Amino acid sequence: MGVFTTSHEQVVFCHDRQSGLRAIIAVYSTALGPALGGTRFYPYASEEDALHDVLELSRGMAYKNALAGLDLGGGKAVIWGDPDKDKSEQLLRAYGRFVQSLGGRYYTACDVGTYVQDMDIVAKETKFVTGRSEAHGGAGDSSVLTAYGVFQGMRAAAEHRWGSPTLAGRRVGISGLGKVGKHLTKHLIDDGASVVATDVSEKALDWVSSTYPQVELVDGNDELIKQPLDVYAPCALGGALNDETVPLLQAKIVAGAANNQLAHPGVEKLLAERDVLYAPDYVVNSGGVIQVADEIEGFNFARAKERAGRIYDITKQILQLASAEGVPPAVAADRLAERRMAEVGRLRTILV
Repeated sequence: MGVFTTSHEQVVFCHDRQSGLRAIIAVYSTALGPALGGTRFYPYASEEDALHDVLELSRGMAYKNALAGLDLGGGKAVIWGDPDKDKSEQLLRAYGRFVQSLGGRYYTACDVGTYVQDMDIVAKETKFVTGRSEAHGGAGDSSVLTAYGVFQGMRAAAEHRWGSPTLAGRRVGISGLGKVGKHLTKHLIDDGASVVATDVSEKALDWVSSTYPQVELVDGNDELIKQPLDVYAPCALGGALNDETVPLLQAKIVAGAANNQLAHPGVEKLLAERDVLYAPDYVVNSGGVIQVADEIEGFNFARAKERAGRIYDITKQILQLASAEGVPPAVAADRLAERRMAEVGRLRTILV
């Protein structure tokens, strides 16, 4: 994917040789306001892979922020490297300088490979950062409301499919027991669901075995997909739903925290053909961005949680629209997001 074949407003390549920083910041849209999106620190196989990821993720953030009702555009950043080996104060501060150079067109936050402590370091060089620690006036771990939002979206999907907004008595498969997956497990168990899970990390598997011994563990995502599930929740990296996995999927609902769950355009049609209800990822996983966006006006957890609770309503609206118009939920969600970006963005042409 080339930069000039997309609709992105701005793509910035950031290189600081001394610290080893190699980063790309992509601003997809500022129609609704400054672009907000996290920083992913990941050992990509190539520069092309890093560019592809940041372009896809930044577009997704624009749609996510629009449907979350935020007056914020969409952006994303990736740092190319191994966070366990390459992350340093010098590198993070160099990255913060590049964020600052954009003058507020882009606000950064946490993502895969970055944490609140990292954002505290980035904030030493830029004021355009969210997802900071509570000690520094931030919202803390955004996975708390990400998981809460996924659970609300899952409830809406359950009501649409089975007539009741609960997962009680349902078998839910979670792929990925990281920051979000752990919180989601608790929500589901408290609601009366049976949970089946998998993760590549032995530490994560040990955690769930000791904390929730009733959770059934299976060996890998491929095995999880084949399980007799009611709901499948991808909560790791993207691309879990593709031409090979969808035909094996037993669940009747897909609702999870991972970004870019559909490996390519057209997968949403494969899901529809198999009568699998897909709750669009960028809708149900928007609780995290709602949480960090609240920092911009002075963080209040109760207010942020109330806003994240509305994910239930917007998911329900999207599923109803999809049924009424005879299109997959992903298409209906895109239409609603594009409509808000166009209608609200147009107001900026009115001079005041």
